[in-house]
Amino acid sequence: MEEEQKLVKGTTNLEGSESEAKLELTVDEVVEEYVGSLGFSQMVHVFLVSLAWIFDAQSTLATIFSDAQPPAWRCKTGLCHGNNNSTGSVCGLVPGTWEWVGGNTSSIIAEWNLVCDRRFLAAVPASVYFLGSLIGSGVYGHLSDSWLGRKKTVQLSCILTSITAFATSLSPNIWTYVFFRFANGFTRSGIGICCLVLTTESVGRKWRGQVGQYGFFFFTIGFLTLPLVAYPTRTCWRNLYKLLSLLPLAYSLLLLPLVSESPRWLLIRGRDKEALQVLDRFARLNGKKKLPNNLTLVNPCGSSCDETSPNNNKENLWTTKWAAIRMVTVMLAGFGVGFVYYGVQLNVENLNFNLYVSVAINALMEIPAVVIGTFLLGFTNRRLLLSVSSYIAAVSSILCTFFSHKGGTSKVHNNNSYGGNWGQLIIEAIGFMGASTAFDILYIYCVELFPTNVRNFAVSMLRQAIMLGASVAPLLVVLGRLSPSLSFLVFGVFAISSGVLSIWLPETRNAPLYETLKQQEEEEKHSWMSQNDCALEMGK
Repeated sequence: MEEEQKLVKGTTNLEGSESEAKLELTVDEVVEEYVGSLGFSQMVHVFLVSLAWIFDAQSTLATIFSDAQPPAWRCKTGLCHGNNNSTGSVCGLVPGTWEWVGGNTSSIIAEWNLVCDRRFLAAVPASVYFLGSLIGSGVYGHLSDSWLGRKKTVQLSCILTSITAFATSLSPNIWTYVFFRFANGFTRSGIGICCLVLTTESVGRKWRGQVGQYGFFFFTIGFLTLPLVAYPTRTCWRNLYKLLSLLPLAYSLLLLPLVSESPRWLLIRGRDKEALQVLDRFARLNGKKKLPNNLTLVNPCGSSCDETSPNNNKENLWTTKWAAIRMVTVMLAGFGVGFVYYGVQLNVENLNFNLYVSVAINALMEIPAVVIGTFLLGFTNRRLLLSVSSYIAAVSSILCTFFSHKGGTSKVHNNNSYGGNWGQLIIEAIGFMGASTAFDILYIYCVELFPTNVRNFAVSMLRQAIMLGASVAPLLVVLGRLSPSLSFLVFGVFAISSGVLSIWLPETRNAPLYETLKQQEEEEKHSWMSQNDCALEMGK
């Protein structure tokens, strides 16, 4: 690296003194040589930024409690002919002759009577929430790459998430609630994508993968703490949203100002001095020396960008046949993975177990999913890992159907009990771990399947497919209230389909990351021909 450093003679001052040499380095070179790949300052930076994932998880999964089917109902004294069997249906009863055991404010279903012919309205809020996330991802992605930056985009997203969450708690009817859930999904979508970029752009190459996975642990913390927040508000779903609205607002005003903007974004926006100030602050907090006074940063969008841009613009993923087929395959797999990953989380209310304990155990299963996935990626084929994790999710979901039959309609009694069906809960948790692993692996797989000039576009298309699958899942959850076994069976079928689709994707383990579509097509064709020649020689 030292031989590649550029020493450029600067201009002489007006007195004709000796010219000062300028040291030109890239951000990567400054981080590796002067700041440190991952020092104390970057660990604090990553920690503070990753805290926002907690609110992202809580906002996404709050509907598990706010939109849940109440556990039981009862007849009012003498009004339904002595029928006090809460395992029966309320659809044949006269309105006003029965009541929910937990009160009419325990969930939106209880408050707005979303049962019988109105049952599918209960799925609409969660579905439009994910549709809002789908649209918002593109908007926030553009804002963070252009004039707003990563840090301010996270701050804006947190503040708007807080406002829309509080507004949700004031909804007078189901359709207002649907609108604010859509708005909440739109506003929160900037948290995850910007936090991922803001953390990885502050560390050296060696640690980018680990730091990228770090955010998933904080998402898990948000998932795990949600039952602790929801339980005290179990008698009033509005209080849940009011409480959740305070956390992102406090974070954006008290902690986020301590975070530095991405030096890479500052550089490409022409704010070189600010970028150097951020790097110098990181270096000093890491115990390093102050950056050299003659240090300047090499802007990556210099002459090289001008030379490559025309070529990149000519290449289009959808007009390149092999890339388009591969993208469609990845998106179909992503639709299934998103459908199962988010659907299984929302479907916990259809387990024969206490809702709060079920959510907590599912959240805990995210931890081994991230750890195992990170460990296996080092030496396991991506295609094999994606398919096996999908099949684990599928088999577990299908096995849950047998336990659902055993539970029958008596689940309204057991739903509030800690002594529910442990066998079903354990199998469902294993299946969720498989779905979570497949979810994480598919993102990494997609990054490796496409070249640099279309990689971001490919990942955004995958995210849209995942969000589309997630938006359909709540409909099946509502159907599962009538037939839990059917919902688990459908999840199993979609998980199998995602695993099968991986057969048509090439293996990328130890493969290089290509720069253009043309280069990747030629190199993969050459590699395929070489493998066939070797196979023919071995067969002789």
